[in-house]
Amino acid sequence: MTNTETPPELFQDHDTAPDVPVIEMLAARKVALDLLHSVLQQKQALDHALDRSDEFHALPSRDKAFCRMLTATTLRRMGQIDAIIDKAADRPGRTSPVISSILRIGAAQILFMAVADHAAVDTAVRLTEAAGMQKQKGFINAMLRTITRSGKEWLERTDETRLNTPEWLLKIWIEDYGLRTAAKIAKAHLSEAPLDISIRNADESDYWLKALDASRIGKSSMRRLSGGNITELEGFDDGRWWVQDASAALPANLFGDLKGRTIVDMCAAPGGKTMQLAAQGAHVIALDRSPKRLQKLHQNAARMNLEDNIETYAIDAASWTPKTAPDFILLDAPCSATGTVRRHPDVLHLKSQQDITHLTRVQTQLIAHAFDILAPGGILVYCTCSLQKSEGEDQIQSFLNRTPNARKIAITAPEVGDVCESITEDGDMRILPYHRATHGGMDGFYIARIAKAS
Repeated sequence: MTNTETPPELFQDHDTAPDVPVIEMLAARKVALDLLHSVLQQKQALDHALDRSDEFHALPSRDKAFCRMLTATTLRRMGQIDAIIDKAADRPGRTSPVISSILRIGAAQILFMAVADHAAVDTAVRLTEAAGMQKQKGFINAMLRTITRSGKEWLERTDETRLNTPEWLLKIWIEDYGLRTAAKIAKAHLSEAPLDISIRNADESDYWLKALDASRIGKSSMRRLSGGNITELEGFDDGRWWVQDASAALPANLFGDLKGRTIVDMCAAPGGKTMQLAAQGAHVIALDRSPKRLQKLHQNAARMNLEDNIETYAIDAASWTPKTAPDFILLDAPCSATGTVRRHPDVLHLKSQQDITHLTRVQTQLIAHAFDILAPGGILVYCTCSLQKSEGEDQIQSFLNRTPNARKIAITAPEVGDVCESITEDGDMRILPYHRATHGGMDGFYIARIAKAS
């Protein structure tokens, strides 16, 4: 599970946030600067950088929320931010990575966050001094003061969907869905995702809807729109629920009654789907090549009191062969994760077209192996949180073309609840980020269900 703290509402973009008191301290901004360096220069995932940052964990809860939101907003809007910075410069040119990041952090607060302009400028100047770059203080001050005067006017004339999406990725979406849908996808990624929850005991859903001030979404998920530290909410420490996007919660509901049955969860960590399956009464064999990620799965399962239902193996799923062929396999395949940009804006800065080419090869190998070890008459559910059809529809169609004893089982509306609009003509699910937009949108996802001939 990730994102165990959701920034409070006061740190949303200007179009949704009221004026709020300014956080004057530098600590949260200093950590945000370090996090940007980890993502942009060291190419670390933001969640990984957050986990490893002792300075982040030492911040008070409110400052953590601000730091996370500042970092995420800077990454999400970096195309527009850089365009405004270039316009503010008399002679646009190269600056050091540190100076670039300080400018970006300052501009993000001025343009997109409910932070007083003077606080954004002053703290950026102090960050420059703290970084040992005193000679650049005047430059930072002048640039950001120009942006406070003219930046919002310039911003209105920018193309937010084009600037904030890598050109190569936008081109793929246009080829897959057409220009209008690609633009709607890119637009949806500019909003912060709400907090979705899966509960352990479905019989308690009415209670938790009220206790968590949540609403239903999908087949079995709850959505909490208000912010706050989730570890302080009722039921978290008691293991009554866990954080899981509503899209990611759908695949585990497509096997029917699993009580007393064994299911293999390939590529299982961090374990949201594993816990869903275990909570349904299944014995889950959870595979993941990362022992560290499996350790996190164990921690999550222990909090939910589900560890007795879960058996784990730290192994590459493509080389694992069971003693007995399983009747059910869930394959949440490694993918480019472009459907999760609302939650993970660092994806836009870490993934490349070459990554997608590599990942599609891995997916092809995993699908073939999963189907090989599946028992005759068994069911395989394949899913990815990618928006590219090469990792979804095209991948499955290619598999079906070369596998005569495989057939698709169409997904039906009763199985997925109020997101049935995402069921395709072929009986798969293609969830796009703007689906259920009036309820906060969805993570992008592809899901297909395949049966093996008896």
